[in-house]
Amino acid sequence: MTQQNSALGIWLMILTMFIFAVQDGISRHLASEYNAWMVVMIRFWFFGAFAAVLMSRQPGGLKAALRPNRPWLQAFRGALLALEIIVTVLSFVYLGLVESHAIFVCYPLLIVAFSGPVLGESVGWRRWSAVAIGFVGVLIILRPSGGVFSPYAIIPLVGALMFALYGLLTRLAARTDSAMTAFFWTGLMGAITSTATGIWFWESMAGLDWLWMLILSCTGITGHFLLIKCYDLAEASALQPFAYFQLPFASAVGVLTFGETIRSNVVIGAVIIVGAGLFTFWRERRKG
Repeated sequence: MTQQNSALGIWLMILTMFIFAVQDGISRHLASEYNAWMVVMIRFWFFGAFAAVLMSRQPGGLKAALRPNRPWLQAFRGALLALEIIVTVLSFVYLGLVESHAIFVCYPLLIVAFSGPVLGESVGWRRWSAVAIGFVGVLIILRPSGGVFSPYAIIPLVGALMFALYGLLTRLAARTDSAMTAFFWTGLMGAITSTATGIWFWESMAGLDWLWMLILSCTGITGHFLLIKCYDLAEASALQPFAYFQLPFASAVGVLTFGETIRSNVVIGAVIIVGAGLFTFWRERRKG
């Protein structure tokens, strides 16, 4: 198994959040023009093919990848991610990037809350303090009077819960299987699950949008591989405060690309959340 390196894991998490923010912007564009189920399906076709080619070059090849130590765990987490992406892309269409991420940002809190009972990890009082401060920022962002709440708000909330569970299962799978095995199963089960739902919504796509789809697929491959490596390098409870960086990154994409607006409560909450993450990073550096 990979040697633990919390500092490297944290920096990779920040990079992953930036890639996810760019990916979310492309997803919003494509899902606004075409059916979201089809967009996610094509993306996972690229993902699954790349994962199979990459795994075939590893020791043992595809034969070894198809026999993980926990096959049902790998299969479930891969299918769960595909469904979570569909749910989250739909929230981008109905709520926009800023509003969706203002709600979705609660998923790291869910991971920290369950990392103890699910993974048996130890969470110190300083991390809990940073999580509590981050949660205050979330409450400020989700101020009811700010207009975030709507019937569609349940969509990114469900997505956050699904992604938190995916993160925990990824960390659990990393205890017995390599990152490459997890990456392969993410692509395999994602392609199977998204095809089973998306094939019924096929529609023609313009030439330029196929280029955007290719870029989307590349960001998806890169982002999820880095996420797997993050959990392979550091504890889930140490990484999660830095997942908050996706909020300001995605908000910037929403404002600059789609003309969305950011209310003052979103700015204040984001500053508090990022500050909590930076404090935890500082504590990790001190411990190292």
